[in-house]
Amino acid sequence: MSGRAASDGTTRCPACRAPVLRQLVGNRAALTVTADLTPLTPAEQAAARTPNRLIWCLYRLGPHAPARLRWIDPTHPARCPYQHVAEHTCTGPARPAPVEQPATLF
Repeated sequence: MSGRAASDGTTRCPACRAPVLRQLVGNRAALTVTADLTPLTPAEQAAARTPNRLIWCLYRLGPHAPARLRWIDPTHPARCPYQHVAEHTCTGPARPAPVEQPATLF
C-alpha cells in the first residue's frame, strides 16, 4: 500500500483509491487482511463470499477503540451487532507485468 496508514489502520488502495483497512488477523498464524470499509447486508455478504474472498466482522471493544477485524466462523453469532465487510478486490487499472531480461551467456 502506498502512503501512510492512519492510526486505526485505514488507508486507501493505491490503484482504485477505495478506503480499506489493513490488519494482521489471528493469534498464531496471522493473515494480513485488506478489507473494504463498506458494510454489507447478509444478502450482499452471500453474493460477495467466494473461496478466495472472505467476509470479516469489524468489531470495536469500546467507543474510542480502533476497529478490529475478526474471523467469521461457524460459531459466529447470527445476530452479530457489528458491521461485516468483505476482503478488498481491486477494481483499479491492472499493473503491467514486469519485463523479463534475456539471459546473457558469458
